[in-house]
Amino acid sequence: MTVRDLSPASAQPLLEVRGAGHRYGDRWGCRDVDLDLWPGEVVAVVGESGSGKSTLLGTLAQRLPLTEGTVRYRTADDAVVDLAEIGERAVRDLWRSEWGFVHQNPADGLRMHVSAGGNVGEPLMATGWRHYGRIRAAAGEWLRRVEIPDDRIDDAPVTFSGGMRQRLQIARNLVVSPRLVYMDEPTSGLDVSVQARLLDLIRSLVTELGLAVIIVTHDLAVARLISHRTLVMKDGRVIESGLTDRVLDDPQAAYTQLLVSSILQG
Repeated sequence: MTVRDLSPASAQPLLEVRGAGHRYGDRWGCRDVDLDLWPGEVVAVVGESGSGKSTLLGTLAQRLPLTEGTVRYRTADDAVVDLAEIGERAVRDLWRSEWGFVHQNPADGLRMHVSAGGNVGEPLMATGWRHYGRIRAAAGEWLRRVEIPDDRIDDAPVTFSGGMRQRLQIARNLVVSPRLVYMDEPTSGLDVSVQARLLDLIRSLVTELGLAVIIVTHDLAVARLISHRTLVMKDGRVIESGLTDRVLDDPQAAYTQLLVSSILQG
């Protein structure tokens, strides 16, 4: 992918993470994580099951409480806020207007018995849209952008295939033009051909909209295809990070070397 935008408008990170950690009782799910995420940049978090990558994603997205460290976010009006200190209402406002979250299971991010148009239109209503015609037109436009036929706008996602549900979830998230999107294994469980189509869609939309994305995946091919940088996690800690091509082509940590070699041998 194209290297991140280094223009003056992008001179400051969108997300600054220092020493972040989350603890489950007496066990750390993730710990001592540092990260700067820049506007328009895609960062992949990779590792085996239980490595802490989903815990890290949940912590950064404020879905899990921060046990230690700081997570600071630069808002659309250029204010830098400490996410642990701004309160639940302010975080909800960010979810409505500046953030998105694409779940591994589309049913967790969609209203399965509400029409496709309704699923995409609801976030617009939450940000103040009231004209039904405009909402439906915007929903229809986004359905087309994620390759869902016009004649499915009134169909509920319960009738959709897995790949189509995931594309609908993406439309529901992006319709409000977020600045930061969290993605948790968005291609997991899909057939290879469906995965490829979905990844091509994500990559094109990320580039077109200039989104910043943190994507969790166990699939190194996904990281290579859509991310600028990659973090490798093991036992709740980041053990290697850097430009994706460097991390995957010239891994320095023994664990990363093992991950890469297992893919090559497979």
